[in-house]
Amino acid sequence: MSSCIGANWETRAARCREILEQSLPKSYLLSPDQIPPASQTRVIDYPRESGILSEKELLITDNTAAGLVSQMGSGIWTAEEVMRAFLKRATMGQQLINFATEFLAESALAQARRLDQVFKETGKIVGPLHGVPISAKEHIGMKGRVCNAGFVSWCDHVSPDDAYVVQFLQNAGAIVHVRTNEPQSLMHVDSANNITGRTLNPWNRNLSPGGSSGGESASVSFGCSPLGIGSDMGGSIRMPAAFTGVYGLRPTAGRLPLAGIKAAGLGQQSLPGVVGPLARSLEDLELFMKSILDQEPWQKDASLTPVPWRSVGGLANLTIGILKDDGVVRPHPPISRAIKTTEDKLRAAGVNVVEWEPFQHREIYDLANAFFAADGFQNLTEALEASGEPILPLTKVVYGWGEEMTVYKNWELNYKREVFRAQYHGLMKLRGVDVILSPAYPGVAPEHETGTYIGYTSVWNALDHPAVIIPTGLHVDPSLDPEESSYVPRNELDAAEHAKYSVHKFKDAPIALQLIGPRFGDEMLLAAAGCVEKSIKSP
Repeated sequence: MSSCIGANWETRAARCREILEQSLPKSYLLSPDQIPPASQTRVIDYPRESGILSEKELLITDNTAAGLVSQMGSGIWTAEEVMRAFLKRATMGQQLINFATEFLAESALAQARRLDQVFKETGKIVGPLHGVPISAKEHIGMKGRVCNAGFVSWCDHVSPDDAYVVQFLQNAGAIVHVRTNEPQSLMHVDSANNITGRTLNPWNRNLSPGGSSGGESASVSFGCSPLGIGSDMGGSIRMPAAFTGVYGLRPTAGRLPLAGIKAAGLGQQSLPGVVGPLARSLEDLELFMKSILDQEPWQKDASLTPVPWRSVGGLANLTIGILKDDGVVRPHPPISRAIKTTEDKLRAAGVNVVEWEPFQHREIYDLANAFFAADGFQNLTEALEASGEPILPLTKVVYGWGEEMTVYKNWELNYKREVFRAQYHGLMKLRGVDVILSPAYPGVAPEHETGTYIGYTSVWNALDHPAVIIPTGLHVDPSLDPEESSYVPRNELDAAEHAKYSVHKFKDAPIALQLIGPRFGDEMLLAAAGCVEKSIKSP
């Protein structure tokens, strides 16, 4: 690719888009008459209804990562045919929801053939993720490939090596076949930038797939990949997963490596970001975590806490706290219905359930925003001004989160954060609560460029509690989720979110909830999520 240095921002962005255009597997492209019209907002069913994919390709691409490994390990499917099926479906997805920044078809197929050769010679799979196609958020570096993190000015940055998380997944047998979109600044509740444009939600293309891992959530939801790598500093795995009806895990900080990831403000340690998985099942979330931690990544990355994956069996006497409302922004009717339905099913299953009263959520939300803004967004501003690209509306919202602070103030807030962490730890012990069930967002997927309140997720980033998204199987229903016209909002944030709800705009959107565990209790959290999911699926 030719250099973008010195060109105007539009030319630089266009040259970067060439990477995507040239990487698309041309033989799998839909013809113009096969592409649904823009007026068809729901495309989640298109892979099956279109008849373009064979029954075998559907069986492969509707499968979980664990299911794929089982089939390949039994010699039923080869890694190459699995990869070709996912590349075909991902190419379809790109034309419908614009989720990708680059396809890695050639290298992915070559890796798949190598795995098939090893299996043919030994009869054994190469690692617990043998042949699993994995999508990766674009700012997760890959050797020799452009890593722009959604900034036009970084369109010439080439990663010198694969990010550590990619290396560990490849060691486990996984193959990255596509890289996915993210928003300008990596801080939107949406996924649009001036390079690859806007990613759409396959459940309703008028709604957001979330951000900043919206390309990932769209990919996993549509079936372009069974497993994906996202990142989360304020909810960037969880909100996208919730909006598109998939599973997503925000692990405790310090468990998975961040080396090789590019973003503005990487030196910010008051509220560290994490990488984590998006998937179609809880089993795959655990498979992702265990596949990496079994390799002892702390031996390679000294910044990590040396805690291996400790699988948890059945949970006896599990107590779940139910957080129905954070006291700042009231959830929309579909979310409240899902909380109530899940609570009723948990009680019917004999699970111990108690009310969880929110504790200083507004204060912790404000603290998280202050950390985001600690440098006065100097890193963000420099990245934007270097190219002169337009500042998008949600980036302007981010600029309003706070102001530059002194080192003295930063230290003061770091201490305040530690006090909050100790208080929350003590409260969970005092109340006898193992995990907390809550909304992940005030509503379901918002309309594009309207998502702004992240308090249901960013609070747990500040406290550094692991959290997982669980799809409920419920969807917005106009007959069950009418607007609350008589409700009087409690503050400006609440008023803004309340005004966004119109049940017919969100009809049939998936509803998901968030489950939060104690710090470094990631394993127990996923086990508890299994209990919640079992209850949800009960008649």
